[in-house]
This record gives sequence, structure tokens and C-alpha cells, in this order.
Amino acid sequence: MPVAPSPEKSAPMGEVQAGGTGFDPATRTMLDNQASAERVSDLYAYLPITTVAMVVGVIVTVAQYWSLVPRAGMVAWLIGLGALGAARSYMYRGFKKRRSNEREALLRWYQAWRATTLVAGCLWGTAAWFFYPYGGAAEQLTLILTIYSYCMAGMQILSPQHNTFFEFCALCLTPLVVRVALPGDTPNLMLAAYLVVIFGITIMLARLYRKNNENLVQIKVRLDQLTVQLRAEKAAAEAARQEAEVANRAKTQFFAAASHDLRQPLHAMGLFAEALRQRSHDEEVTQLVASINGSVDALEGLFSELLDITRIDTGGVDVTPEHFNVGDIFRKLRLHFEPVAFEKGLALRFRGAQHNLHADPVLVERILRNLVSNAIRYTNDGTVLVSCRRRNGQLLLQVWDTGVGIREREQEHIFEEFYQVPYSESLTPQQRKGLGLGLAIVKRLAGLMQSPLTLRSVPGRGSVFSFTLPTGKAPRAREPSGVRSKLPIGLTLDHRFIVVVEDEPAVRGGLEVLLRGWGARVASFETAQESRAWALNADPIGERPDLLIVDYRLEQGHTGIEVIQALRARFGQAMPAIMVTGSTMTQHDGEAAEHDFHLLIKPVVPNKLRAMIGFKLGVRAGG
Repeated sequence: MPVAPSPEKSAPMGEVQAGGTGFDPATRTMLDNQASAERVSDLYAYLPITTVAMVVGVIVTVAQYWSLVPRAGMVAWLIGLGALGAARSYMYRGFKKRRSNEREALLRWYQAWRATTLVAGCLWGTAAWFFYPYGGAAEQLTLILTIYSYCMAGMQILSPQHNTFFEFCALCLTPLVVRVALPGDTPNLMLAAYLVVIFGITIMLARLYRKNNENLVQIKVRLDQLTVQLRAEKAAAEAARQEAEVANRAKTQFFAAASHDLRQPLHAMGLFAEALRQRSHDEEVTQLVASINGSVDALEGLFSELLDITRIDTGGVDVTPEHFNVGDIFRKLRLHFEPVAFEKGLALRFRGAQHNLHADPVLVERILRNLVSNAIRYTNDGTVLVSCRRRNGQLLLQVWDTGVGIREREQEHIFEEFYQVPYSESLTPQQRKGLGLGLAIVKRLAGLMQSPLTLRSVPGRGSVFSFTLPTGKAPRAREPSGVRSKLPIGLTLDHRFIVVVEDEPAVRGGLEVLLRGWGARVASFETAQESRAWALNADPIGERPDLLIVDYRLEQGHTGIEVIQALRARFGQAMPAIMVTGSTMTQHDGEAAEHDFHLLIKPVVPNKLRAMIGFKLGVRAGG
């Protein structure tokens, strides 16, 4: 008796058109097993229906032929059908309880179903051969229609399994056609001929039905494949999105932590340099201070440009190559790092200062500054060497040290943001300080100039960082600029009272010296709590400040806004205020408008601070 679709010899068990889809073997196996399980499940799903149909056909046949055929033959036929029904019932329950969808297991279940289907064809063919001669015209017609109805009903179930369908029909109809034609008279031969024609038409319809069904199966399989592929791509896209979010959060943390801390000492240096200029009338000292102020100006631009790693990643930092002499950078590095190296008992040496490069001098200097700083920091004894020499038509810049070195397993991680070499007994507390950003910046800057950074290191013996740059021509001589043009404008703050709240001691001390040098009276506080305590005990009229200069980020999560609000509540809402911050990532413009203060980003050069104070107090330069 017919059952459900499943693959045959021309369509192997579990076969799906997975070729060319790019699926890996594990995915294709999963798809194959899934398709096979679905097809065999469809076959077994029809078993209860076909069993009921068989019972109906048996009842009709027995009702027609019970009194006409020999009783022994009828009983034997019924016993065969009962055994077939019992076997199918057992198979159905076992299939529902199966635990495996492996290809071999499914093939066994399919073969069992196919065997019972062919046995059903044999039993109905046997009925046609033995029962047909005993009936009259009505009984014979009923038997023909019953058997043929099973063949037509099996078309929907068995046509996808075309071999099984042809065998089932042959087992049912061949005995019937032969038995009808056996008398040899014309009417019976004509009837047999009609049955053969009908059988042929049925086969043609089954082929057409099978072709349409195979197209539907292929569409379903392809849809399943696309669904799996879509899920994989969706999962990959989600993973990529999450990685991007993690990277973006890491970048935000980088700027929040680094920008403020790195700008603080630079800000203090500018303030102390201006205070020194005011206290000395020596022309040489004035020129030195002017040079310091120029360096502060340059470093301010450098911080603003290079700390923004997001702009580096997105191409927001322009690389401007020019011809320059590497000795200019070496002189700056020597001036900056030689005292530090001397204090540690290290020799700081430079080789190859005569070479000319064609690159961005600001980025090259930034890279070398980071590398030299790290080399001195992690070298306890020996030498730090900065060299420039020819190599394969280019210039090879290297920073050598005789420091603690880097273990091989750490070398691939040290260029990652926020990564620091794990704790080691060979590292001092000073060497373990920091956020782990210097080498991350160096690698990105070198990448911008298309000059990958390389590292060789031996633990306990030292390290060497290298990168190559194109050779350049001798730079054009620049006319020295006037020293006086860089001096800040004059400003007097006589009889002005300014309150400073700053938690960085160096910056606070620099502001005190500078403001007093301009003639102001200064009250400075380290914390928001100290400033509020002072305000509560101060005379609201006699000790009213003319101006507040406060840092944004203070101790224990307090902000300068709290200080401004507290002091204005005590001395009046019209009191002017300047907010100074080292953070470039947080948007303070809205807060400045809401709380009526002006914002300055560290490092603030004295000229800019002087101009802002004059604006807030309505004081003109020089008066």
C-alpha cells in the first residue's frame, strides 16, 4: 500500500543540492540529514492513513467475494493483510521513538517502509488473480476499481519514489490485466487493453507529478540552504557589530583617561614658563621662555591631532610629508630626554643626524618620543641609542636599549590599546605605571606613513624598534622669527581676587604663580569640599571673588560645575567663571551655556588664558 515521498536510487537518501553553496562539510552533512529526516518522516506520516484506506478496501472486497471464493483462500489473504498491518503498526511506533537521524539509520527505516509497500502490492495482485474469476460483472468491476483506486491514490504518495511506485503498480495491475485477458474472447481482451492504456496514462501522470514534486523539493531545499546561510551571515554581522561597539567603547575609554592626564603637565609647564618670564628681565631667559611657549604651542596642536585615534582610523589626521633633517628632531629629543637619562645613570646617544628624510616631521617626532620614553623607562643600566642609517635605498630609524626586554609571547600584544606587560619582579613600580597607550599610538602613526613598525627583543638584554622612511633632500633654511612676537600681551590684575580650584598640584601651583605675577590676589583649593568650606566662612561682600577658575574633573567624581554653583550661591549669580578641562571627548558646550561659564581646553597657553581673563573681567591689555 502506498506511503510517502522519499529518495530512491536516482535521488539518494538525504540528497540535497548543496554543491556550490559554499557550505562547509559539517553544514552540508547537517542539511543532508535534515532533508533525509523530513522525507522519511513524511513517508511514515502517511502510514495511519494508508492503513485505514487498506482496511476500507478489504471490507469492500470481503463483502463482495466472501460467499464466492474458497474460504481457505480468503482466510489466508486476510491473515497476510493482518500481518502487514501489525508490521506497519510496529514500524510506525518504532520510528516515532527513534533517537538518531544519521543517514544509515534513516536508510534502514526507508527500506523497511519500501518492503511493506511492495508486500501490499503483492497482496492486492494476489486478490486480483484469485478473486476475479469467481465474481460476476458487478463484483469484477468493483475489484478492478478498488485495485486501480489504490494505484491512483499512491500517485501522490509514491510518485516521488518512482521505482517503488512502478513496482507497486506492476504488482497490483499485472495479475489483474493477465487474469482479465485469460478467457481470450474479444470483450475480455478489449477490457484488458483498456486497463493497459489506463495503466500507461497513470504512469505518465505519475512522471509529471514526480517532476513537479522534485521541483518543489529543490525549491524547499534551496530555501533551507539560504535560511542557514542567512542565519550564519546574520550571526557574523552581529558579531562584527559587537566587536565594533567594543572597539568604540575602548576608544572612548582611551580618550577619557589619556586626554586629561596627558594635558595636565603640559598645561602646568606653560604656566610656570610665563611666570618665569615675568620674574626675569634677562634677555636670554626671555628667549628661552619664548622657546618654551613655542614648544607648548606645538605640543598643544600635537595633542589635539594625535590623541584622537578615531580620526587616525578614519583618515582624519593628514600626513604632510616634507624634506627635513633628522638632526632637528634628535636635538629636541636630546634636550627633552637627556636629563631623565642622566638621572637614571643611562647614556643617551644619537647617530646619523646628518641624514635628510621625506616624511611628516611631526609624526616622526611623535613616534621617536614615545619609543625613547619607553626605552629610558624600561632600561635600568646601559645605553639608549637612537640611530638613522641607510638601508636598501631608504633610511632606517631605530631605537635601541639595553633594558629588561619583552618576552616573545608578549610581543604581539604590546601594540594593543590599554595592554600592559603582566607584573614582573624585574619591573619597578614606576615602570609599571601608565595606561599602555604609547605603543598603540606609535603603531598607528607608523601605519599612517606606510612604514610598519618592527620589534626585536631578548628578555634581559634589551629591545630595538625599527621603521623605514624615504630619503629626502636638504631642507630650505628658515628665517628666525622674532622672539618678541611670541610673547603674550600685557595684562594687569591689580586688586583683583581670583579663586582657583584645581586638583593637580603642578597646575594649581603654576596658576598661583602666574596670576600673582599679573597682580591678582589668589585663593587656591585642591578639592570642591575645601572651596565650599572656605565660601561658607568668607565675608560675602569683603571677600567676594572677581573670577573663578576651576578644573572640570575634581576629586571623587565631583565637578567644577558644583563649585561654580556653590560659590555663586554664596557670592552672587553674576560672578564670572572659567572652566578648564583636559578632556576633549566630553561635550561641555551645553553645560557652559546652561551654567554661564567659558570653557578652555588644556593645555592653555598663557596668551589664551590672559585674553580670556581680560574678556571675563572687562580688563584691556596693558591696563
